[in-house]
Amino acid sequence: MRSKNATETLDEKIALLEGRRAYELEQLQEQWKHTYESMKPINLIKSTFRDVASSPEIKGHLLNNVVGLASGYLSKKILFGSTHNPLKKVAGAVLQFAVTNFVGKKMEKAKDENPDQISDLPR
Repeated sequence: MRSKNATETLDEKIALLEGRRAYELEQLQEQWKHTYESMKPINLIKSTFRDVASSPEIKGHLLNNVVGLASGYLSKKILFGSTHNPLKKVAGAVLQFAVTNFVGKKMEKAKDENPDQISDLPR
């Protein structure tokens, strides 16, 4: 077997480097596509909602807020219904705000006192 001369060795190294360059270019193009897709506004919104949905702390606060808002809205509808009187509308809004805050604080206090029971609620 004859030994390789400098030209053959150089040609092999060039071929290896060209193969490496082609592979790295392909990887760079794939990364560009992935980055481009992730920066689209709809995908940013989706990822934000996915992050929010996976955070247990945010879920707890969201549950407190939803329960507070629902109870405030229901108390307003029960006591004032759908009225056209501006004074009753303002009183209903004040009542809704007060009940929402009251229930939200009570939910937070109950969560702090019994974290195991509140975290077991269905999601």
